[in-house]
Amino acid sequence: MSSNDRHPNWKEKLHEVIYEADTLAGKIFDIVLLIFIIASIALVMLESISTIDNKYHDILYYGEWVITILFSIEYIARVITVRKPWKYIFSFYGIIDFLSTIPMYVSFVLVGSQALLSLRALRLLRIFRILKIARYLGASNQLKDSLIASRVKILVFLFGVIVSSIIFGTIMYLVEGEENGFTNIPKSVYWCIVTLTTVGFGDIAPQTALGQFITSIIMILGYGIIAVPTGIVSAEYVKSSNKDEKLKEAIVESKSLDLNSQVCRNCNASDHKDTADYCHACGQKLHL
Repeated sequence: MSSNDRHPNWKEKLHEVIYEADTLAGKIFDIVLLIFIIASIALVMLESISTIDNKYHDILYYGEWVITILFSIEYIARVITVRKPWKYIFSFYGIIDFLSTIPMYVSFVLVGSQALLSLRALRLLRIFRILKIARYLGASNQLKDSLIASRVKILVFLFGVIVSSIIFGTIMYLVEGEENGFTNIPKSVYWCIVTLTTVGFGDIAPQTALGQFITSIIMILGYGIIAVPTGIVSAEYVKSSNKDEKLKEAIVESKSLDLNSQVCRNCNASDHKDTADYCHACGQKLHL
């Protein structure tokens, strides 16, 4: 009997449920997991409200422990059902799963560390795999490429903003002086950055006519500065769109973006095509 014809053992069956969302059991598992993640986040939020925590502290506390234990069991199951556990442990989701499990245990040593349970919100990223949203992430990848392509221009622009802030901050320090709140140059530069970015906290305000005139110029420049990085990235995005339009059409026509949720039990690789029966990385059979 070949290895492909044998009956799957309990680890392979459990792997199919935990790591895949193509089967009914896998979908149910992932949906239940998301419900527990949302419930855990809600418990942490409710615990931060003193009036609710004072009244229902025990319920919230034990509820967090129940979910923590369930997540711990799930994490152990994910580790033992793959042939190369370190591939999962040091993967993005593996690290997130670990960080979302340990806060309650660490709370025995560090008081208040259970607040880190809010990290479990990152586990909601699994919804991308469940709903197969990955196939629609081409636009986000294009935006990322545009940001990378325009990084030099943006860095030059930011350097210009920093230099301008130092110059205007120094001028305002000389014009306004300590009696008007501009007690030193770093604080004046801070004020200039806040004004230039149109935030305007109002903790420092110019009092002299010349200072107010310079402030008006800085505020007007601020509106122009906001538009510059947007224009740089937009230009790169349009350029990238025109360059890759034909390539994207060919990919869509060939349905090479049809990804499924299969995760190889042997090497933990993902992003397989819907029609794939074997892992694209190591050749392991994907389906039981």
